[in-house]
Amino acid sequence: MKAAKNLFVWLWLWFVMAIAASFFDDFSVVWQVTGAVIAVMAFVDGYSLYRMQAPYVQRQLRGSHPVNVWRTIKIRVVNAHKKPVVLSLHDHHPVQAESRHQPQEMVIAPDAWGEINYQIRFMQRGNQTFGMTQVLVSSPLGLWKRNMMLGESQIVRVYPDFAAVSKYALLATDHHLSQMGIRKRRRRGLGLEFHQLREYREGDTLRQVDWKATSRMNKLISREYQDERDQQIIFLFDGGRRMLAQDGTLSHFDHALNAMLLLAHVALRQGDAVGMMSFAGEERYLPPGKGSATLNQFMNRLYDMQPMLKTPDYVYAVTALMKKLRKRSLVVLVTNLRDEDSDELMAALNLLKQRHLVLLASLREMIIGSTLNKPVASFSDALTLAATHYYLDSREKAFERVRHAGVFSLDVEPDRLPVAMVNRYLDIKRSGRL
Repeated sequence: MKAAKNLFVWLWLWFVMAIAASFFDDFSVVWQVTGAVIAVMAFVDGYSLYRMQAPYVQRQLRGSHPVNVWRTIKIRVVNAHKKPVVLSLHDHHPVQAESRHQPQEMVIAPDAWGEINYQIRFMQRGNQTFGMTQVLVSSPLGLWKRNMMLGESQIVRVYPDFAAVSKYALLATDHHLSQMGIRKRRRRGLGLEFHQLREYREGDTLRQVDWKATSRMNKLISREYQDERDQQIIFLFDGGRRMLAQDGTLSHFDHALNAMLLLAHVALRQGDAVGMMSFAGEERYLPPGKGSATLNQFMNRLYDMQPMLKTPDYVYAVTALMKKLRKRSLVVLVTNLRDEDSDELMAALNLLKQRHLVLLASLREMIIGSTLNKPVASFSDALTLAATHYYLDSREKAFERVRHAGVFSLDVEPDRLPVAMVNRYLDIKRSGRL
């Protein structure tokens, strides 16, 4: 229990009367009576609040939420008391979250309930814990407030932003891919698997014409081919210190995770199996699987994983993966390459490409591009620009070695990684290399 504003107003009035009583003896009796009345009022009001039945508080929220997206939380308060209740409510949300529209005040009629909404945005994936709800209940006369912790603690799962992945997923169809920047290139040759017969279209080669069907139908009929299905895509995912870098509101780890989810979705729609293995942090493995349930398994396997302060050991990771992986696959190594990694990384890539096709997907810090575009206004700016060019030159030499070894590579800023990875995957599928 603590004194409310109204009690201080009465005490201030009593203090003014005390000053007046010091000058006027006849006023002292009024001052004493007023003090007694205030004391009785405060006691009765406080005792009524103490005896008041606590409201029932229930938090209504889903068991899973996306990271970095505002969501609405509802809290229902039931008043079982025979008089109206005035209260102020503040929900103790997880530390790794932001909230707005808190605290809120409400008045609940006798034997009725009220509901408030506030918004929350989780800033980190994983299991997040809500504490109890703090409720300040006012006494009938408003002289006191009683602080109560009500409701229950709750644990929710915070996943990658699956709404953004779903947006990409809706576009990830043959006639919508271009809207998200994914290019549908014309296939070299006729593809690998026969799909169906259809009418001849401008641009079809003569080798596509089915002459037997053409003679039967008295019009040109072409064979249509599709990319080979039932192939395997495996993500080898760096969870080390490099992925702690922050660009915008997300870390490189989160950007890479979103890119993996998008490519996994597209590959599953292509009929391929998708799996993953993480290294340089918490080691997790998901064997290749097919079907829509595989994407949910990805989310559940990785939603609470965080990068750690460990240096990636590429050779160890590749050796561990090759023990688990027998079928020839497209292995997508997602990391943040440095020029000092070149020798160790090349040893790992050479080992991996003996049996598998390899794509090295590396995230480049956005500050590099902004530094190159920044005007040079001082000697310090000139030194920074020169150091940036030197760093990019060393980085490009490292990627030259990768490309000369016959390994596909990407070096893009985090926000461009999802579409770039899907484009490269589709290029590889249509080339027949896998």
